[in-house]
Amino acid sequence: MKKTLKIILYVFLIILAFLSIFPFWVLFVNATRASDQITQVFSLIPSTYFFKNIDALLSQGFDVGTGFKNSIFIASSTTILSLYFSALTAYGFKVYKFRFKKYLYAIVIISILIPPQLSMIGFYQLMVKLGLTNSYIPLIAPMIAAPATVFFIKQYLDTILHVELLEAAKIDGAGEIYIYHKIILPIIQPALATMGIFTFVISWNDFFTPLMIISSKSKYTLPMLIALLRGEVYKTDFGAMYLGLSLSVAPLIIIYLIFSKYIIEGTTLGSVKG
Repeated sequence: MKKTLKIILYVFLIILAFLSIFPFWVLFVNATRASDQITQVFSLIPSTYFFKNIDALLSQGFDVGTGFKNSIFIASSTTILSLYFSALTAYGFKVYKFRFKKYLYAIVIISILIPPQLSMIGFYQLMVKLGLTNSYIPLIAPMIAAPATVFFIKQYLDTILHVELLEAAKIDGAGEIYIYHKIILPIIQPALATMGIFTFVISWNDFFTPLMIISSKSKYTLPMLIALLRGEVYKTDFGAMYLGLSLSVAPLIIIYLIFSKYIIEGTTLGSVKG
């Protein structure tokens, strides 16, 4: 009976893995095919038009290098600043006792429920008045205040952090800055990795906010450049479109593969402690 259940479980997991990988495989395969091949016949076997699709992108002004550079700068800056200050905020909510603490934390929770689209008009008007349009500052600075990241790290600290550890460090003469950098940040690495992946993906895939703020093509992010593929020149070149999408997805997969081990380590650690 146990063996049968184990086989069923493995089959179920294999099906889930296939459903997860299948769309990406189709995406990468179509990036190697010609436009007429894509529209006429479905295939899971790569073709030989990969380099021709690259030439089609480059010959029409699709600046892959600039798109990657801009997107990586924005996504990396957003992720680093968001994780650092969100973890600092979560640490403050966890350790310190201050007036209106519960109410302020409630505001953080409520902020998670508010769709960001509701504030877009006011946000744009504010950026215009501050003269920050066509700048990366509006794309990076607001992400420092990340209520979802604060909430997640606060919940993680509630499960693993013992106040006695901090008290012992203070007795040994450690200051608050030292404790945060040398004790708190190392023990919340799994939480940072988890939210870091989400933050990076959200920032990398963000299309509407950069479209609203950025006007210079030299500052376009990769999703903005990919959107240009649907213009008149590329309206039937599906191979080039799929190649552009593949180039956009590839860094996200790499980021996940690099940091997924920290998520697994955190889950395993939590299970052992439980």
